[in-house]
Amino acid sequence: MNENLIQSQIPHVLNETDFSFLGEKYEGKVRDSYVQGDKRFLITTDRLSCFDVVVACVPFKGQVLNELAIHWFEQAKDIMPNHIIACPDPNVMVVRNCEILPVEVIVRGYITGSAWRDYEAGKAVSGIELPKGLRANQQLPEPILTPSTKAERGEHDEPISESEILSRGIVAEDLWNTVREKAFALFALGQEKALEQGLILVDTKYEFGLIDGELILADEIHTLDSSRYWVAESYQERFEAGESPVMLDKEPTRQWLLSQGYKGEGEIPTFTEDHLVSLSKHYMDSFEQIAGKSFTPFGGDVRSRIENNLREYLG
Repeated sequence: MNENLIQSQIPHVLNETDFSFLGEKYEGKVRDSYVQGDKRFLITTDRLSCFDVVVACVPFKGQVLNELAIHWFEQAKDIMPNHIIACPDPNVMVVRNCEILPVEVIVRGYITGSAWRDYEAGKAVSGIELPKGLRANQQLPEPILTPSTKAERGEHDEPISESEILSRGIVAEDLWNTVREKAFALFALGQEKALEQGLILVDTKYEFGLIDGELILADEIHTLDSSRYWVAESYQERFEAGESPVMLDKEPTRQWLLSQGYKGEGEIPTFTEDHLVSLSKHYMDSFEQIAGKSFTPFGGDVRSRIENNLREYLG
């Protein structure tokens, strides 16, 4: 990717939106959404969130995530319906407004990240007692489901056990059983398609919603912000040598922040322009590796482009 193009895009990163003509605004960690009747406009910004805190804005990141989510929604449409109506801009999805279930559904095939940190500290992982003697980044005997509560921006998601979800009546048992079935099916699809591209889908987060009682897939799916990807070819050798896998996700940024003494609280370390260019290249290169197709960045004034495309879409 052209570093000069990325450098020139830094002043134009999409860090916030203000499109009052779309309706009421809700600001998430990465996406801004606007509700208009039974439609919701999801605008993927360039915000980078780690430890549930926005730590930087990365050129073209929003476009990468939005287009990657659209790619995976299309791949998964035979497993279950999703909320997409239209995609009028590289950073935008128009979706059916739905009642989002109040838990994030995380499926893990390997012990890594926050799950490893909990396991290493002797804690259960969302109520699951894992076998003794596991090593960091090791493949689990079978994928596990580790839900978490949904936090407001600036707050931390908290792990929750499936039994607690049911005992507290957060999700009805019959519905939860369907969620489990669909989550594991989606994860199996993701792992299969990733492996075709020479990648391992390590773990991922799903969000589900209801429209007139029908369960649908919402938010995003198998993106770099919601998933971990490792390079398959070198995984086993590096694991046996006690080395970290080659990663295509946010974990290197998390590790860099940890090395700076940042864990989600206090002053955020400064990202230099060179660091932002490197992160942008990482996102775009990763898109091409995951999706198996080229990525075309749309530079310039992102806000104006989005507004023009949305006004044209609305007629």
